[in-house]
Amino acid sequence: MHHTPLIATIVAGLVMAFIMGAIAHKLKVSPIAGYLLAGIMVGPFTPGFVADGNLAAELAEIGVILLMFGVGLHFSLRDLLAVRKVAVPGAIVQIASAVLMGMGLAWVLGWDPLAGFVFGLALSVASTVVLLRGLQGFGIVDTERGRIAVGWLIVEDLVMVLALVLLPALAEVMKSDGPMTWSALLVPLAQTAFKITGFLVVMLLVARRLIPLALHWVVHTGSRELFRLAVLAIALGVAFGAAVVFDVSFALGAFFAGMILGETPLSRQATEETLPLRDAFAVLFFVSVGMLFNPAVLIEQPLPLIVTVLIIVFGKSVAAYFIVRALKYTHRIAITAAASLAQIGEFSFILVGLGVGLQILPPEGRDLILAGALISILVNPFIFTWLVPKRQEKTDPIEPPVDTGDFQDHVILVGYGRVGKLIARDLLARKRRFILIEDQADIAKEAKEAGLDVVRGNAVDPEALKAARIDRASRLLIAIPEGFEGGAVVEAAKAQNSAIAIVARAHSDAEVAHLEAKGAGDVVMGEREIASRMLSLCAVPLARA
Repeated sequence: MHHTPLIATIVAGLVMAFIMGAIAHKLKVSPIAGYLLAGIMVGPFTPGFVADGNLAAELAEIGVILLMFGVGLHFSLRDLLAVRKVAVPGAIVQIASAVLMGMGLAWVLGWDPLAGFVFGLALSVASTVVLLRGLQGFGIVDTERGRIAVGWLIVEDLVMVLALVLLPALAEVMKSDGPMTWSALLVPLAQTAFKITGFLVVMLLVARRLIPLALHWVVHTGSRELFRLAVLAIALGVAFGAAVVFDVSFALGAFFAGMILGETPLSRQATEETLPLRDAFAVLFFVSVGMLFNPAVLIEQPLPLIVTVLIIVFGKSVAAYFIVRALKYTHRIAITAAASLAQIGEFSFILVGLGVGLQILPPEGRDLILAGALISILVNPFIFTWLVPKRQEKTDPIEPPVDTGDFQDHVILVGYGRVGKLIARDLLARKRRFILIEDQADIAKEAKEAGLDVVRGNAVDPEALKAARIDRASRLLIAIPEGFEGGAVVEAAKAQNSAIAIVARAHSDAEVAHLEAKGAGDVVMGEREIASRMLSLCAVPLARA
């Protein structure tokens, strides 16, 4: 069998990630820890099979593109502008503080100021994949604090794009014997600003019209395969084109492509089509990080490594927390930003590689950054679990609708998505009193503006069910698409009102069995109902004996 490094890298990475991720899950540790350990096992610093590190890094970049595309699908331009007052000054001040801390450590190690500057920059920028995995794991990507964290990340990316362009010019000026001239720095800065402006103009004026038109044409062909291909072509094509033509990052290009597509009704379908690939390539990102780790740095540079990790995990977090608080935001938002940024990743590797290539950063700086990245990525899930409040918790204010005396024998509707909206519309048409429970802030706000009685909360939370007066309700309609989460709602509802009639939604036989076992009286499985309705409409007769 001939040698195929690409296939070998993908297979080794995914198989080892699955094994180690399963072990981590069994031990109740974040699967990310397992993925990183899998990378170490297939990396060049441990015995046995060695995967191709360059190929793994490129495959991981696809994961970053798809992840940022997915975030953009749920992140409108309005959302981005809404957080600019905290994301722009916050990111800039936090980067400056990390640079100063990095330069301080570099000074102690005897490096020159430019090496310290590059080292500090590499410490300042958080990993896209890790940040989004943390936000998604806690279900807070679409909340205000999630949007602030993502907006902060976008500003960091823009700053790093500028840094990557300016570093070669800065290195040349510092190494030259002649006097430093402002033109040597201002010219590349102006060129970069021009390219970024051109990118934004093209995306907002041209792509904003062409992308939705192209995708609408594809969806009307009726081919799901073609639609899936179109979504991937848009995500990867725009990201690659943005990097080649405008010198911006892949992640930034993919984010804007997703944001434009997110303004169309096809955003949900596009999200579903990219999800499997996005998860698989995101796993390869963590494997590629693990491959870079050289355990020898733990023995050769223990004290500098400890200080590096403290700057990443503690120094940056404290700076981010106080910056957000100084801008008059709540403790919850500040602590989420602090935990989100307590790690470094892909941009750090690019910066360090450029710094070593330009001979302005010593190789030991690269080793410290790589080791610091791996350790910070490893501990970040634990920091999230320890510091960040979940989407809903008992301290969240759950405001019940005003009781006018007619909340008796009413209906409780859980979820205001596509199915929930249809149910709500029909209940209104029948003049049937009901209370909606919705956990996403923007959707709950939309329902309130439509005149509905809304409890903003998670239906699994007993306090949310109490606010919906479940003790006086006659029926509970669970319209959320996740059947197993619906089972938890059924269990919580039955604990407070054992007599309530429950109708739930499912997408598989396993979900139906789970919901019925938890106590749902009726479970509607979409595929069965569609088949039944189609047969009834065409009045298919029974075959004669």
